[in-house]
Amino acid sequence: MCGRYSLFFDDEYDYDIAKMMDILKQHYPQTEIKQGEIYPTNTAPVWVKQNSEIAPVPYSWGFPNFRSKGVIINARAETAEEKKLFKDSLLNRRCVIPSTGFYEWDKSKQKYLFNLPESRILYMAGFYNFFKDEPRFIILTTSANSSVSSIHHRMPVVLEKQQVEDWITDTDKAVFILHNTPPSLIHTSVN
Repeated sequence: MCGRYSLFFDDEYDYDIAKMMDILKQHYPQTEIKQGEIYPTNTAPVWVKQNSEIAPVPYSWGFPNFRSKGVIINARAETAEEKKLFKDSLLNRRCVIPSTGFYEWDKSKQKYLFNLPESRILYMAGFYNFFKDEPRFIILTTSANSSVSSIHHRMPVVLEKQQVEDWITDTDKAVFILHNTPPSLIHTSVN
């Protein structure tokens, strides 16, 4: 499960994220886009295919939960292709969620931030849909690999930078990525 992630950046060091945020401010000046620690229902940047380009857009995190309160924030990679609520979005409306890491907690409630080694940006696979004309996204999760499993049994489907475009634009490659083991991550404890 991925219940929170981060989007902290420094203009001097995180050029790609700073450029993305500038584009969003320019194209969506009235939209409050969350930075820092991102929670479900926050409006945050995602990358989608618009026309023939990959562009950042501000979408809300979580599909409406029609059975109970709250929102659905994750979908299991193993079953998303079969679930009626997710299948069409997974096949036709994939997105990438740029972040500076995701959080998980161990059994003793210690919080950890996970990221790729030697990278300040972590890309998570997701998909989106529109509910009452409001765009909303979900993060795909999978079984934790050995770098995460000592802390939590699930993790986001993490994309390498060179997989971002394939995830968004190529359904066959996206399905292949969906069923692969994510790359190894590093983690640090957070107070």
